Amino acid sequence: MGSTAVNAAPAGAAAETGPPQSVTLAGALPVWLRVAALSFGGPAGQIAVMHRILVEEQRWISEHRFLHALNFCTLLPGPEAQQLATYVGWLMHGTRGGLVAGGLFVVPGILAIMALSWIYALYGQVGLVAGLFFGLKAAVLAIVLQAVRRIGQRALKSRIMVALAAAAFVAIFFLDVPFPLIVLAAGVIGYFGGRAGRPEFQAGGGHGASDTVAEGPFLLGDDELPQERAAPRDTLRVLGLWAGLWLLPVAAILLALGPADVFSRIAVFFSKMAMVTFGGAYAVLAYVAQQAVEHYGWLKPGEMLDGLGMAETTPGPLIMVTQFVGFMAAFRAPGSLPPLVAGTLGGLLTTWVTFVPCFLWIFVGAPYVERLRGNPALAGALAAITAAVVGVILNLAVWFALHTVFGQVRPLAVGPLRFDLPVPASVNPFALLLALAAAVAVFRFKIGMIATLAACSAAGVVLHLAGLV
Repeated sequence: MGSTAVNAAPAGAAAETGPPQSVTLAGALPVWLRVAALSFGGPAGQIAVMHRILVEEQRWISEHRFLHALNFCTLLPGPEAQQLATYVGWLMHGTRGGLVAGGLFVVPGILAIMALSWIYALYGQVGLVAGLFFGLKAAVLAIVLQAVRRIGQRALKSRIMVALAAAAFVAIFFLDVPFPLIVLAAGVIGYFGGRAGRPEFQAGGGHGASDTVAEGPFLLGDDELPQERAAPRDTLRVLGLWAGLWLLPVAAILLALGPADVFSRIAVFFSKMAMVTFGGAYAVLAYVAQQAVEHYGWLKPGEMLDGLGMAETTPGPLIMVTQFVGFMAAFRAPGSLPPLVAGTLGGLLTTWVTFVPCFLWIFVGAPYVERLRGNPALAGALAAITAAVVGVILNLAVWFALHTVFGQVRPLAVGPLRFDLPVPASVNPFALLLALAAAVAVFRFKIGMIATLAACSAAGVVLHLAGLV
């Protein structure tokens, strides 16, 4: 299955610039390595890179097949860009192809975040490193705001969608409604809206697809069937295998160390996260930040921003920031282990329970979802969830702004409303100026993410050297 070649369209169907006649898994490997190496910039940028390489350049998969896979991955919990790579790899070369494509997508991020976590743990509050991360925080705030606008432009095409986004923001920011409940409610609304044929609930191509339609022919056109078909016996076998790989280590840690140990808490929390964090990486981060900072106390708000800055500037899914969270949690409660060893194990455990479920969702669900292409109810659920996610990401931006620009916030309760109010006297003028400068660079001058992050980091170092931060 893994080395089987994907055959092209019938003879005569290919144009002079058409796709190659076949692609083996070994032949696909360099392309997946290229996708992994270019996977910077969060999910929107990563999906755009995959669209350009897989649809426009390689012509492996048709536009409609790509968007259908993207729609399914957007509905799943977890990082949709990594799951999309896994899905396309599965379509082309079965389970082995999915493992290669999805696995390579995360390996660069695992290595980079682990190295940066070691540096942060050892030197994060010292000298130039502290100044560098001070600048990163300001740039990250601008990038999250950019994500709100980018996804909003695609998702909020009607008053109903704007209302869903606004309701999601109010629910999570002011009423502390759990994020999974918001996604579930939006999905139900969208499902019935799409099933009723309401035009407002027709999903677009997600928040990373291209606006242009690539012309065929393709190796996998609209009518080609995947190598692996839906069969109940195969489904149960795949479900048992991947659920065991995911949950047996969690059960073993709980039995060996007890529920109060930091490794047990990491395993359980990030396993729950893998099941309930719908809507993409930025929505996931809102949930992780809330729990890791406010509930478990593993990180301070500023440290969560530092971790996000690491994930933004390294290849791989943005959700790799969770590895940094797990590293710091175990580093600060190492038990009998050396702190760096505990941190390394905590980070790797976090990555395992975060990404193994991603393969489970794809390998179990993809054969059935291939039958649902063009289903209006599924499209409606996608459109509504994407709209709600805009409100959730706006909540993340506000949360980051409060903890970047202000040194103190105080909780405020007004009837059923619960939210944090900044203390004006605690404003950090240099953080505010850097955040405004980053926003102007991103929105007014359209400067790229990497350049903005680099400039803000350099500014943070200069401010530190000047003794101002």
